[in-house]
Amino acid sequence: MKSRALQIASGYATLIGTRERNEDFVGMVLPGEPELSTKGILLAIADGVSGSGGGREASEYTVRGLLSDYYATPDDWAVPVAIDRVVHAINRWLIAQSAAHPERDGMATTLATLSLRRRRYTIAHVGDSRVYLLRDSRLTRLTTDHVWDRPEMRHVLTRAIGLDHRVSLDYSEGELQNGDRFLMITDGIWQVLSDKTLALRLGECVNPEQTAQLLCDAALEAGSQDNVSAAIAEIVQLPDAELTDSQADLQALRPPPRLKIGAQINGYRILEILHESRVTLLYKVCDEQNGNGPTPPSVYVLKTLTPEMADDENERAAIAHEAWLMRRAVARFFAQYVPVKPERRTYLYILMTWHDGATLQQKLDADVHFTVPELLQHAAKLTRGVGALHRRNILHRDIKPANIHLGNDGELRILDLGVAISGDEPPDHTRDQAGTPSFIAPEQYDGATPSTQMDLYAVGVTLYHMLTRKYPYGEIEPFQRPKFGEPIPPTRYRPDIPPWLENLLLKAVARDPTQRFETADEMLLALERGAARPLPAPRPMPLGERNPIAFWRGVAIASVLVNVVLLFLYIFK
Repeated sequence: MKSRALQIASGYATLIGTRERNEDFVGMVLPGEPELSTKGILLAIADGVSGSGGGREASEYTVRGLLSDYYATPDDWAVPVAIDRVVHAINRWLIAQSAAHPERDGMATTLATLSLRRRRYTIAHVGDSRVYLLRDSRLTRLTTDHVWDRPEMRHVLTRAIGLDHRVSLDYSEGELQNGDRFLMITDGIWQVLSDKTLALRLGECVNPEQTAQLLCDAALEAGSQDNVSAAIAEIVQLPDAELTDSQADLQALRPPPRLKIGAQINGYRILEILHESRVTLLYKVCDEQNGNGPTPPSVYVLKTLTPEMADDENERAAIAHEAWLMRRAVARFFAQYVPVKPERRTYLYILMTWHDGATLQQKLDADVHFTVPELLQHAAKLTRGVGALHRRNILHRDIKPANIHLGNDGELRILDLGVAISGDEPPDHTRDQAGTPSFIAPEQYDGATPSTQMDLYAVGVTLYHMLTRKYPYGEIEPFQRPKFGEPIPPTRYRPDIPPWLENLLLKAVARDPTQRFETADEMLLALERGAARPLPAPRPMPLGERNPIAFWRGVAIASVLVNVVLLFLYIFK
């Protein structure tokens, strides 16, 4: 059965009113797949600042530029990141235009955007154009005006696109519900129509475009002296396969008892116990229900909880969550989720495809030596795999050799989404400092929000370890609070590593996340260019940045010594 996609009803209207020209601009993009799932629907409304020479140009360029450039950003960028990058570029362009053309001096605009992606909404906002949400007959304003907090100056903006060299947008996010109605309006409407009137009109909405037109007409009839613009989006249908829906059935089940070789569970016979930890068990199984005569039964991997975890609601939720993520990770870079018919399943477990081969950690343990050309092949595949996860808005959070499988078919597959997150989880599903200590990015020890750069850092450490069997900052033990200085160049352990590859690895494992690769695509491009266009050697981090306490302690000691010397010279002069 075909899964449902996000569907909305939308419309907008914009009128010049009593002004000489319309400085408002409204736009929206309603894409098809795959953009609908990866980037979502985007609506934007802007109000050019009156009195400047380019108010109309500022609002139109901002909306048109955002709606086109947003869909050109990498799929693994979160919605706020993509909007922020695009808006900052637009802001620089507006300021440059103001400087180059005196007649456009001060060109600036407000901006309010609404992104609808899967089952979540994201609002980005600067200025005094507003976004409202009508849910269960209750109207809520989702934005705060950026104006002076004085009655006589509430028409003066404190923030806008093009107003300053640095623009700061406000962001808010939330879960969508069927029937939600979003309203985006410029100040020409909200200054003359009450929230009660807005709620009444929005509640009566049958056709969003007609309702937007009615709101504009009503504002002008109420005496608005400004341009008037409105955009409306109503959630008609939410997509399938959301976390809260898919978890419920699995989480209600209990894990099986500990199984021995030869035992059966739901028609799957245990061939081998692959791995057992405190929390999980992995079995190699064959499906005895699909073997027929000379056709051998299919072989799978079955992952479940240990019996000791049967009553742990968090762990049962975690394995159900992992199953949900695996359904989304459909690509050759991952072991694939195998659905089990509901009437057949009586226990909590995940069934996934089996592939002959070994993990990279198993190969390292077997003293396999990776040459530089071999590493480059694996590095490209691993980076593509991580990029595929990020394009699906999934952060793995435990990239390491033990979770990377090299199949006998030559494919490299990323394993274990047990601590992965996608941004759609409730707060209690996000685990702090997930991962293996030596592969955890430095900022994660300070409680930083999980990011794609943390995964890319772990990729860098993995490649470094494959070549050297060492770690760039030394091995880190559990519960240790590490100190990060400068990473050790891998050529100290492997002189045969070419300089361009060393620079790439050092960039990947940089202590400062701003010095690392931003996306998997950027890292893959550097790998593909190789020696033809090498990256520059990373600059050493000054002591003041690396260890400010030691730096200022040194400055204080030096100051004391200088004063002692001066005092000595003064006394014995």
